[in-house]
Amino acid sequence: MNEGRSHDDVRRVMHELNRIDGVYYLYSKKSGINENMLAILYALDDGNTHSQKEIGDEWLIPKTTVSSVILDLKNKGYVNLISAEHTKEKKIELTEAGKDFVAGILNDIYAAERAAMDAAVAKYPDLADVIAEFTERLCDEFGKLLE
Repeated sequence: MNEGRSHDDVRRVMHELNRIDGVYYLYSKKSGINENMLAILYALDDGNTHSQKEIGDEWLIPKTTVSSVILDLKNKGYVNLISAEHTKEKKIELTEAGKDFVAGILNDIYAAERAAMDAAVAKYPDLADVIAEFTERLCDEFGKLLE
């Protein structure tokens, strides 16, 4: 592949990623929350407990932002902070009220995602694998630049 074609492809991918970010932003705004809250709720809705550091690292959200969102969720009764063994960092879990709050926001998103993914995978069966491979390679290359 020549250099021009590769740059055009990357540019197109970046444009599409920005459009994806945009639809999540618009939906979060419609739901009355900000996009960081949406990402953190998404992270917490996997049924596992997470530390603030884990959420920040995995979702690329600044530590102070994660902390303020978690504090807001705690004050509203949507999360519990649990002391973890062998570390001073607490784990976060959704309360029953938190699960209901998250379901009210994410269930429509999950349905839209499933419909979009089903249609895309019907046309491009390896779509998720291709995106994951591109992401991994891009992170490797950026890792070299950031050393």
